[in-house]
Amino acid sequence: MHLPHQHILVIQTAFIGDAILASSVIEKLHQFYPSASISILVRKGNESLYTNHPFIKEVLVWNKQEGKYSSLWKTLKKIRSEKYDTIINLHRYASSGFLTAFSGAAYTSGFNKNPFSFHFNFKAPHKIGDGRHEIERYNDLIKDITDSSIKKPKLYPSLNQIEKVRGFIKPLYITVAPSSVWATKQLPIKKWIELCNSINQETSIYILGAESDSVLAENIIKESNNKNIFSLAGKLSLLESAALMQNAQMNYVNDSAPLHLAS
Repeated sequence: MHLPHQHILVIQTAFIGDAILASSVIEKLHQFYPSASISILVRKGNESLYTNHPFIKEVLVWNKQEGKYSSLWKTLKKIRSEKYDTIINLHRYASSGFLTAFSGAAYTSGFNKNPFSFHFNFKAPHKIGDGRHEIERYNDLIKDITDSSIKKPKLYPSLNQIEKVRGFIKPLYITVAPSSVWATKQLPIKKWIELCNSINQETSIYILGAESDSVLAENIIKESNNKNIFSLAGKLSLLESAALMQNAQMNYVNDSAPLHLAS
């Protein structure tokens, strides 16, 4: 007899921070179903977060650049071919709801805000501003098949990724991630410069970010009085950045993906 919840797909096709927070669900599912085969579906660009993850069998990627609807059908075909028995949908929007509803899975769970939630076996509310952390809401979606406890997010940089940042690790260093996808969440550059100027010159400052953040990083270095600043923008992967953050005295970030890397 096939045991339930042994072939599981977790869906989170939102931005990087959301994909990182999804790791809390992976941790808890593995705790309750250690022999289960767990996969995750993320949007293109976030797959490196779960490459070589010890609890993940396969990372599925939704590449909307291929065409939103054609890629959606392609992804659904892949999901149906895998014959998952359980789908946990952490995404609140129609695209993921469509994939969940027509996945063929015997058990599906998602937020009641999803337009396809009437197809789900289990639903949970999602209310922003209720004083709860997003991982608490995520864990609500699996309490029906686990319990009500909360697991924290956790990422797994590889030994090679840890080795790559070893040369940057010094007795005193901090990281600064000044950019954000959302301009409204980004601290003004003059404030980042003020911060760098206030840091003791014996403390190394590493600026983190994507290749597209290189100009911002160089402008901060140019305008700051602190000469112990180094730009790593575009030079480290997400997990390499997390590995460097792990041993920093402090990580200064916006309300953006690096915040969740740090946590």
